[in-house]
Amino acid sequence: MSRLDYSIGRLKTSRACIDHAVAEVGGLPGPILELGLGNGRTFDHLRESLPGRDIFVFELEIAAHPDCIPDDDHLLLGDIKDTLPLAVARFAGQAPLFHADVGSFDHAINAAIAAQIEPFVPQLMRPDGLVVTSVAFPNLQPYPLPAGAIPDTYFMYRPIPA
Repeated sequence: MSRLDYSIGRLKTSRACIDHAVAEVGGLPGPILELGLGNGRTFDHLRESLPGRDIFVFELEIAAHPDCIPDDDHLLLGDIKDTLPLAVARFAGQAPLFHADVGSFDHAINAAIAAQIEPFVPQLMRPDGLVVTSVAFPNLQPYPLPAGAIPDTYFMYRPIPA
């Protein structure tokens, strides 16, 4: 598969997983957590899919389109090793949806990023929430991908240990 075909498939899978998670848990109370703003595409999609919801975004530095940047009250700037512990103190057990689009084409880098993030996810989440991510979290309970999603380009989990 070419990198172009992979990227197109990954974007379609990302949208399908986010849409499926919104349909499953979007009605549950609590903050929506978005790890990695990037260009702001998925934040914008979540904002459109969940109007009026508090969506908190974690990002190291802003590089998004100006229309896709959350307000200062919903933006947690800094390294995840610093911001995720603060988020646990603020949102422990509340989030119905955690989306992390932080992967790359390098499997070793993805594993290292996942190892930094995964320990915090169960602490942030409602037990009935869903995790949608571009990196594998080997210690969480896998959740089936929606129809048409390309395996191993995106992952879904319940926030409880496997």
